[in-house]
Parts: sequence; structure tokens; C-alpha cells
Amino acid sequence: MPTVRAIAIELLSQWEETGEPLDSLLEPAAVGLADLRDRQLLYALGYGAARWQGYLDWVIGRFSSHPLSKMKPRTRAALRLGILQLLVLSRIPAAAAINETVAALAAARQPKWLTGFVNGLLRNVARQAHELPTPWRQAEELPLSARLSHPDWLLTRWQARYGLEKTIAIAAANNAPPPLCLRVNTARVAIPDFLEACRAKGLEAEPGGLAPAAERLPGYSGSVAGIPGYAEGWFMVQDEAAQLVPLLAGPFAAGSYLDACAGLGGKTIQLAALLPADGPLVAVEPSLKRLEQLRENLVRLGLNDRVEVRPGELGGLTGGTERYRAILVDAPCSGLGVIRRHPDIRWNRRSEDLGRFQRKQLELLTEAATLLKPGGVLVYATCSIEPEENDQVVARFLASHPGFRLTDAREFLPPAAGVCVDQEGFLRTLPGEHGLDGFFAARLIRNEE
Repeated sequence: MPTVRAIAIELLSQWEETGEPLDSLLEPAAVGLADLRDRQLLYALGYGAARWQGYLDWVIGRFSSHPLSKMKPRTRAALRLGILQLLVLSRIPAAAAINETVAALAAARQPKWLTGFVNGLLRNVARQAHELPTPWRQAEELPLSARLSHPDWLLTRWQARYGLEKTIAIAAANNAPPPLCLRVNTARVAIPDFLEACRAKGLEAEPGGLAPAAERLPGYSGSVAGIPGYAEGWFMVQDEAAQLVPLLAGPFAAGSYLDACAGLGGKTIQLAALLPADGPLVAVEPSLKRLEQLRENLVRLGLNDRVEVRPGELGGLTGGTERYRAILVDAPCSGLGVIRRHPDIRWNRRSEDLGRFQRKQLELLTEAATLLKPGGVLVYATCSIEPEENDQVVARFLASHPGFRLTDAREFLPPAAGVCVDQEGFLRTLPGEHGLDGFFAARLIRNEE
């Protein structure tokens, strides 16, 4: 059987070569590891290498005369993994970090000169480990992109918009392991009973503070299936900022509702729980894999009879006669507000991607507008903090749809969540502020005809 480090090197190489989301590679591999400690190490290595890639590459550049860009993905992966263990994951002894990483590379039948190159570079790093600047020590000696481990183009954008101090705060939040946040399914368990079950198992649980059913499990690192009530459908994993978005589709009265981009169904399931018994919900999702996971989640939480799941694109509904009281467009986006949960996203995105996402987002909003009843609610949301995907999309949509108007999100959120609504009435959260991910949402109304 390959070692955990060998698996990590292979997966990081695949990620760089294919651009696939890192979690889609790590999660199936982790399931195949019987020992919990091995699974935890795999996640620490995989996500750690992605999270600190900017700094790790700076170290490689300092010690290697061979350009990083001319190395093969497997070589880069092995070097990043080795340096991560030497300089970031402090509990791993240097000898084990070097020897086991080199052995993992050798097991992949790499040439001896290559394993010798990696071995020599890692040993040089280990010898100078106490003198090297790190993001936590002598950080001012590092270039900003290495200190914060984010691409230059993204840091430049954020500095122009927020200033240096807030940019550093956003990046620091992105580089911190995310807390586990749940939304309790109050149709199946009362929140006090869920908290008591967690505490009985020795788990620390605390209310989120902004969303009504949010609960956080700080420090929890085990399997989600190991949390009390998982099989019984007591909860769904969902960041508290994401839990605020479906509330904007209210007030919830009789009528049909539509989730235009259901994904894995976090917001779909929340909507289904919020709606009255005579409020049918249709969920549209083009990905068959996500659709399968959505159905599984609906069954687990006991809401499968409340949602009609339809495979396909939103445009497939525009030829019909059904019109909806409220539509949620949780649009595909860059994901640059949830970097702390998907640390690889920062390296998979380019500035030119934002225009591509905007075109798709406007297309979805335009299609959704034709499906909304007069007086209906259109909620537009992204997990991005970039204006091209947020304010600019809403402005362009309203400019071409004079029959719609923006309303204040604050009126439909719990009072405590008012801190997340800006002067324009948008729901807007930044990574790190109030312990949330970065989200954006706008609540639009179609005028009565």
C-alpha cells in the first residue's frame, strides 16, 4: 500500500495537472484509509500544501538554482510537501519529514538524480530552518505574496479596494483552518437536545450567533458522520453566512418556490424547511453527481418529499408556464470568498475568470426573471467578494430589467445579522469578520403588473 505521503504527492500532482478541485481528490482517497490518523495527516498535507503554496514556492526558489516553473508537477509536489513538514507542521520531526517524503517520491519510480535533488534541497532547508523568515517569524522580510500565500493579482485587487491592513486580515482568515459550522434540522431535533447530545459525547458546541439554527463545533477534526444525529438527519454542514441567504426569500407564504442552482443542496434543504406545507419547491441542478448527493441529503434530513429535483439547466424551465413566488439564484462563481474551505481555489483562478463568471451569472438572472411571478422575490447570491460577480451583476441586471427593484436585506434577517448588511441593503460578509465566510446576496422584487 502507498504511504500517506506518496498518496499526497500523487494527488497534488493530479490537482496541478488537471485543475480539479482538491477536495474532490482528497476525500475519496481519505475514505480508503482505515486509520483516522492517516486520514487526518492526508488532509493536513494536501490542504496545507495548497494553503501555503505561495510561501513554500518562495522557499524553493531560495534554495534551488533550477526554476520552479521548469520542474515537473510531481517534483514540485514533493518539495512543497517536504518544506511544509519542515517549516509549517511543527510536530513532524525533520528526519521523518525528509526521509519519508523522499521515499514516497522514490516509490513513484523517479530517477535517482531527482530524488537526490529533492533530498539535498530539503536537508539544506532543514539546516537553515531556524534562520529562515516565515509567515509567523520575521514575516516582514518576505514578499507579501509569500507572507500571505496568495497570488499577486488577488492581493493587488484587495489592497486597492480595502487597503493593506484589511487585506492582511482577509488573507489571514483564509489561511486559518475553517471552523465546523452546522445548521440544526429543527424539524427533527430541538437545538438544546442537539447541544446536549454533543456535550454528552465530549464535543464542544456553541451557538453561531447570527443565523437562528447555526451551531459551531470549534476544534472538531473527526468525521462529520461521527457527530451525534448524523444518520438521523439532525444537521447539515453549512457556514453561518450561507445560512443567512435563504432567509432573504421570505416572507414564506403559499406558492411555488425555485432553487435555480441547487448544487449539493445546503440552501435547498434550508428552503424546504422554511416553506409552508403548501409551498412546493423545485430544485434544478445540471451535475448528475451533485444531484445524487442532493437526493441523499434530502433523504437523510427527511425532506425528500418536499422537493422536486430536476436535472438540467435553468434555461430548460423557461419554455414552461410555471411561475414562482420566489427564486434563489445561488450562482456559480469564483469561490474567492470561501478560500479558507477550499485553499486551492486561489491558485486555480485568474483575474480574467471574473468576466466569464459574470456573463454566466447575468444569463442565470435573466432566465430566472422570466420565471418569477409579479411581486415575487429574486435572491441572487455568490460565495465571492469580488465586485464583478456581485454589485456589478446586480447593477447590470437592474439596468436591463426596469421592472425589478432592490430591497433591504436587513428586514428579512435576524436582528443580530444586521451587521452583515451594508448601506445599499446587500448582505455582504468578508472572510474573518464575525467568523464567517465571504458571501454576497441581493434581494430583488419584481414589480406588480
